[in-house]
This record gives sequence, structure tokens and C-alpha cells, in this order.
Amino acid sequence: MQTEQLQNIAVEALNDLKALDLITIDVHEITSLTDTMIICSGRSTRHVISLAENVVMKAKQNNLSYIKTEGQKEGEWVIVDLADVIVHIMLPATRTFYNLEDLWEPIKELREQHANSSASHR
Repeated sequence: MQTEQLQNIAVEALNDLKALDLITIDVHEITSLTDTMIICSGRSTRHVISLAENVVMKAKQNNLSYIKTEGQKEGEWVIVDLADVIVHIMLPATRTFYNLEDLWEPIKELREQHANSSASHR
């Protein structure tokens, strides 16, 4: 399954249950871990868990074979790993504390600077 299809499945599943502040980050050029990260928030631990369960259910309905989850017991931060797409679902306070969006931006800038300096040395 293509990354864009996986992303659409996950975003649709999150929107079905009204995830908060959903963003997607294209990280395929800055890490080999995944191609896309989706980050969103839930209103409560139950909402976070339900959002993750819906992503897993939609992925299974689309015959996705690689699905891993972490954090469902606690519900503060649940990760749904779909290989090419990783979904982070957090409580707003947890999301603010870890600030994943800002964590990835400096890495992206460093990689771009490195690529530009390598190109100028040729």
C-alpha cells in the first residue's frame, strides 16, 4: 500500500472520531524510520485510546498487515505504527510537553543545510 493511501486511511479514522489539531509531517527525507508522521490530540485518555483503536480498525479493514501500537494502557500518548506512517495521538498537555512538531523542524533544516553545502562543494 502506498504511503499516501495509508496516510488517508489514518487521517480519515482520526477525523471520524473528531481528533483535535491534526497535522501531518513529511519526514521521508530526514529519517529512514517512516515517511509520514501524523500528530493529533484527544480530549481525554478514553478519547486518545478510541482514536488509536479506530486507526487500527480502519487499517485492518484495508488489509494492512503491519500494525503495531504502544501506550494504549495509559492513554496519555498512543503510537500507532503503520510502517510508512506513524500516528502519535496525545493528550494536549502531553503534546505540549513533548512538542514533536518543533522537534522535527530543526532536523529538517539541518538536513537541508547539509544538502546545500554538499552540492556547493561539487
